[in-house]
Parts: sequence; structure tokens; C-alpha cells
Amino acid sequence: MIPAIREKLNNYIGKEVVIKYNLGRNKYEKYNVIIKELYDNIFVVENNESKKSFSYTDVLTNTIKIDY
Repeated sequence: MIPAIREKLNNYIGKEVVIKYNLGRNKYEKYNVIIKELYDNIFVVENNESKKSFSYTDVLTNTIKIDY
């Protein structure tokens, strides 16, 4: 599963996506970000304000949702 997620993210390097981060109790933070770099266990995204990193398991466990 993780290689499939990584492969899909690889197609979007340098492109803008929307990430919804699940805070629990049906609360989400929404980020418009650009996927910058992929590593073995994490990927790095950047917006105008900051850089953030997420793990591929965050996608698997639905902690984050990515709208391409």
C-alpha cells in the first residue's frame, strides 16, 4: 500500500494539492500545499507560510486526506 501511495504522490511533485488534516471529532485543518519532496517514510509539503511533513501511514489511516 505505501509504495502505491508514494508512486501516486510522485506524480504530483511540484503541483498543488489540498490536504485535510483530521484533528478528531470531525474537525479538520485544510492546507493548500505543493508537494516538494518524497522520502522513504515521509513526504514534505510547502505553502506560503511553512513546510510540513507527513508520513505515508497518515494517508493509510485517514489521518490526512489528499485531494489531487
